[in-house]
Amino acid sequence: MSKTILQVIPELQTGGAERTVLEVSQAIIAAGGTAIVFTNGGRMEAELAAMGGIIIHGDAKSKNPFVILKTNVDKLVEIIKKHKVDIVHARSRAPAISAYLAAKKCNVPFVTTYHGIYKANNPIKRFYNGIMTKGEIVIANSEFTKAHLLAEHKIDPKKVRVIYRGVDFNRFDGETIAAARREALISSWGIGQNDKLPKILLPARITAWKGQETLIEAANILKNKNVLAHYVLAGDAQGRDEYVAALLTKIRALGLEKYVHLVGHCNDVPAAIAICDIVTTPSIEPEAFGRTAAEAGAMGRPVVASNHGGAREVVVHGETGFLIEPGGAPELAKWLEYLIEIGKSGRDEIGTAGKNRVQNMFTTGSLQAKTLQIYDELISDTRTPN
Repeated sequence: MSKTILQVIPELQTGGAERTVLEVSQAIIAAGGTAIVFTNGGRMEAELAAMGGIIIHGDAKSKNPFVILKTNVDKLVEIIKKHKVDIVHARSRAPAISAYLAAKKCNVPFVTTYHGIYKANNPIKRFYNGIMTKGEIVIANSEFTKAHLLAEHKIDPKKVRVIYRGVDFNRFDGETIAAARREALISSWGIGQNDKLPKILLPARITAWKGQETLIEAANILKNKNVLAHYVLAGDAQGRDEYVAALLTKIRALGLEKYVHLVGHCNDVPAAIAICDIVTTPSIEPEAFGRTAAEAGAMGRPVVASNHGGAREVVVHGETGFLIEPGGAPELAKWLEYLIEIGKSGRDEIGTAGKNRVQNMFTTGSLQAKTLQIYDELISDTRTPN
């Protein structure tokens, strides 16, 4: 596929959508094409540049109407013409408006990926969200997301394709993670190398809806039963200092300072999962997909997740992990205690089932192949005479 694809995303800091940009770029380049990303940038830039992607900086995260409707449209039109772009692929609402207008001006196919469950409390917000349905093909990252966007926007179901986010088994392979990587990371967490307590990981941005408070409350329930473990909350607060302060206050008030660790952004998620015995994603609001649960499953770790959203498509209750009611700290504590008590062999059995499910349904290779297939389909359509 010797074609040029322009992806548009606000930032390249952290997150599932951002990771997918890199994975699709990798596939475009491997197929002989050119991968361009228009973005404000971020810590993932170096990885994109190393694989041969072209990064073009601009105010892609702006919500200023003039920037969206004029500045960024002009910039994207310039990029499309200069690089002879074949397809424009938008992955977020505000820059999608600019990308849609630029693609139309240049008569280039436009694709969107609906990465999140966007709230629409009024017609104006629904209209704003609706830009993500303007793609000639709209990619949904789960069946849950597809059902949501069809209910919200009443678009033709035929143009919506489900492509699950994928897990790269080359990255998420415990056998390839050197001891030095594990040791460096666990030391940075403030946990001793020889500490034998179970380790439970919540890898997510530090924001209230990701469920950090629910895990802290579950940790307190278990401490009061003398069931002890380390709880690692790994994620970027992205300026939510008040929420971080509130979490730290709660941890101190419950006497959990020795057990609950807010470790900040983690650059090595595979090593973090490898270190830990259990992964949990107790989100209060539904996740569009549940990539963290899939990554944990790929590495053979049992998962306790909230019973809503895309997590239901990743975690099979009682087989690859357990599902709890959102915000249900007692139920979370119950299943964490169970997983601690069954020991490593019991957890490995559940983890193996999770790994098999991820290998069958949620691989990066599948995501890449299906995305390139959509690009090829649209390029072929533009060449077909009427």
